[in-house]
Amino acid sequence: MDNALPPETPPSTPSPAPPGPAPDRRLFQRLTVLSIIALFAGSLAVAVIGLRQKTESVPSMDASKLLLSRRPNLVGVVSLRGPIYDSDESRMFGAPRIEAWVRRFKRLIEKENVKAIVIEINSPGGSVGAVQEIFSQVKKMRSKTEKPVIAYVGDVAASGGYYVASACDKIVVHPGSLTGSIGVIFSVSNFTELMKKVGVQMTPIKSGKHKDIGSPTRNMTDEERKLLQDVIDDAYGQFLSAVSEGRNMPLEQLRPLADGRIFTGAQARKLGLVDVLGDSEDALNLAAELAGMQDAPQAIRDSDPWQGLIEILGSAFKGHSLGSLSGLSRPRLEYMWGGLGGAE
Repeated sequence: MDNALPPETPPSTPSPAPPGPAPDRRLFQRLTVLSIIALFAGSLAVAVIGLRQKTESVPSMDASKLLLSRRPNLVGVVSLRGPIYDSDESRMFGAPRIEAWVRRFKRLIEKENVKAIVIEINSPGGSVGAVQEIFSQVKKMRSKTEKPVIAYVGDVAASGGYYVASACDKIVVHPGSLTGSIGVIFSVSNFTELMKKVGVQMTPIKSGKHKDIGSPTRNMTDEERKLLQDVIDDAYGQFLSAVSEGRNMPLEQLRPLADGRIFTGAQARKLGLVDVLGDSEDALNLAAELAGMQDAPQAIRDSDPWQGLIEILGSAFKGHSLGSLSGLSRPRLEYMWGGLGGAE
């Protein structure tokens, strides 16, 4: 009798469980896109509300309605907000484009039934060339039209902001507004230690020994420092001359105040740097008074609504744009108060 056991059957390998449903990545992407859209829509709503509030700071009439209006006496209002530069990075997030601002200013002051102008200034300054362009245009149009121009300072008109204000007939500030900061700055970054750590070396090939003066990739020499100081001193002298002429203040009286320090509006009034402590309505009334207007002044604001919207949205990104980072490696001569870090 054969007692041999039948061969064992190898245990069957359990078949893998069918895969569960794959996570819907598209759903996640949709939710992300919807969140971004909702965030943008919320920011847009806040910006529109803010824009409306800004345009209602003084009694005003929309520029498009001016053509239909037969009022003979109007006061034009134009705003100058944020850092004053004439570059692509400044236009990206809120700072005014100089050509556009000058065009708006001229368009207002040249209207026959606009008898005076109020420039609302809220700026810490900017590059020397851009500031001097606005200053020059304000002076030219004052002389050409013989219409009074009043500077009204909101939070701050420091350095280049004050430079522009000094071109006006009168300056109106709040007691707590910040102004002054008369001076020039030329900031130079130095990345030499960082470059050593990451193993990067720059080798400039130049036509003269001073061609790369201010380079962030090497230390500055004493000779270069003196050359730059001469440039700063010359631009500083231009600042002093502009303020001395605009404020009818002797240089001997101005120079002790022009070491870069800032003042409150109340302090500046005592020192003769501004004329009136007041608000936007006071600035409007002063403009009307200097223009010889008898009736209550009616303001006409010439502004680009889209530019205003960009300025408001841009304030949410100040300090985070690539433009502000690129400025670290590019030195420039500035009439700028550093206390605001170049932000509005």
